[in-house]
Amino acid sequence: MEQSKIWDFFQNNESVADDVFNSSTRYKFLAEKASIGSDVLNIGVGRGGLESFLLKNKVNVYSLDPSEKSINYVKERYKLGERAKVGFSQVIPFEDDSFDVVIMTEVLEHLDSKVLQETISECHRVLRKGGIFIGTVPADEKLSTSLVVCPCCDNKFHRWGHVQSFSYINLHNLISGRFEKVKIKRQHFGNWGKLNLSGKLGCFIKKILIKLGRKGDNENYYFSGEK
Repeated sequence: MEQSKIWDFFQNNESVADDVFNSSTRYKFLAEKASIGSDVLNIGVGRGGLESFLLKNKVNVYSLDPSEKSINYVKERYKLGERAKVGFSQVIPFEDDSFDVVIMTEVLEHLDSKVLQETISECHRVLRKGGIFIGTVPADEKLSTSLVVCPCCDNKFHRWGHVQSFSYINLHNLISGRFEKVKIKRQHFGNWGKLNLSGKLGCFIKKILIKLGRKGDNENYYFSGEK
């Protein structure tokens, strides 16, 4: 399925993406996993929200995205120069052993099975020994519930362009195929700063339920694996 128009809309409309995907909370969580001075590659940049948090945490940021518009934006906004490149996750245009951390947040679910396997191999290749691959995916998503129909051509498609659904087991199997010390943790990234009192209470309760092993909607898996 051709999904570039779908994803271009969401990743180039920062306020929309934050409202729909709770991006800021997720970005802050991920940025804190990188040590000061480390070399970090973010694959799938959107409007550079994660880059902003990473730079505040004083890491060396590199960016990769197939959208020239997105790369030009982060390159200019954060003065990244050649550290920001247009390209694909299955053919990463950086040398072997280049990074301490590779991040892919809400990206893997957009990749078909062949590209997904190639992407995991490429992320392993560009990491240094001891480096970590981290990211997030929607947890146990039922793809059929997000199907929509184009009123002009009658084509059916996932409203955000997802083609993969991840359970704990299949995500663990995917990452452990190339990485060691794999960890998968269920998370809820509520947009705390934009929630009213009722929303914050609901978010707090949801986090407690996750700790108790209860599964719900609008949750994510955080994953990490070491080279």
